[in-house]
Amino acid sequence: MTRIALLALCGSLPLLAADPLEWRDHKDGRVELLENGKTALVYNYGPQLKSGAPEDRRRCCYIFPVLTPAGVSMLDDFPKDHYHHRGVFWAWPVVETGGQKFDIWMFPNLRDRFEKWISPPSVKKTASLAVENGWYAGDHKIVKETVKITAYPAKGAKREFDVELTLEALGEAVTLRGSAEKGKSYGGFSARFAPREQTSILADTGVVAKDEDLVPHAWAELSALYEGKRASLRITPDPKDPGTPYQWCLRPYGFVGASFPGRTETVDGYTLERGKPLTLKFRVSASDAN
Repeated sequence: MTRIALLALCGSLPLLAADPLEWRDHKDGRVELLENGKTALVYNYGPQLKSGAPEDRRRCCYIFPVLTPAGVSMLDDFPKDHYHHRGVFWAWPVVETGGQKFDIWMFPNLRDRFEKWISPPSVKKTASLAVENGWYAGDHKIVKETVKITAYPAKGAKREFDVELTLEALGEAVTLRGSAEKGKSYGGFSARFAPREQTSILADTGVVAKDEDLVPHAWAELSALYEGKRASLRITPDPKDPGTPYQWCLRPYGFVGASFPGRTETVDGYTLERGKPLTLKFRVSASDAN
C-alpha cells in the first residue's frame, strides 16, 4: 500500500477518543473522579478537617464535593451550624451494642476508619471503587462497612452515581436507630447543601414547603440557585431495600435525608446480626436546570 493510500485509509477510520472518566488519588485521603478533566465528585477515604473547624470534627468515609455536568457544586462540608454534616454521607445517631450506646452521626464515641481497597478506583464503561471501612469504639471494631460507588458518564444535564452500603456486625449484635428526639428519626443516607437561593424541596408526593419528618417518600430532592445557576440533587433509595419507602428528614435550610430504619408503630430500629450483612442501595442524581 502506498503512503498516500495508507494516509487516506487512516483518515477514514474513526478516532479513538480517550475515556472521559478518570480517577485521581491525591494521596491525602481524597480520590477524585474527573469527567473530561473536570471534577465530578470526590470520595474522602481518609480523615478530613476544614480550616477553622474543631479538631474533634475530623472524619472520613463520605462523598464531597459533587458537581453537576455544568460544574455547579451543590454540597457543603463542615457547615458552622452543623459541623458534623458532610456532603453525601451515611450515619446513625444511635448505635447500640453490648448494652452500650454509641453515636456515629456526631461521632463522639464511634468513628469510621478506612481499612482497605476492595476494588481500587477503576474505569471501564463506568467509574467504580469499593472500600472496606470499620466502625470503631476506641480500638474495638464493631461493624464492617463496605462501600461501593459506581458513577456513570453524564447524560446531557444530568450526572448519576450509585452508592451500595453493606453493614455487618463483627461480634455482638448491633442495633441502628434514628434520632430519639420526639417527632424525628433522622439517621441514614443524607446530603447537606451549600449556601444558595430560591430553595425548593420536591418529593414524589409534590413540593415540601416546610420542615418534614417521618413522612414516607420514594425519593426526595433539593433544587436551588447557586451563584445564579439552578441545580438539583436527588436521592432515590432502591425500592428493594428493606423498609422502603423510607421516611425522610427534609429541611429547607439545606438537608435531605432518607431515614433508615425510621420510626413507626412497629419499627424503631434495625439489628445487624453477625454473619447476616445488611445491604442498602441509593442512586444520587445531580442535574443542571435550563
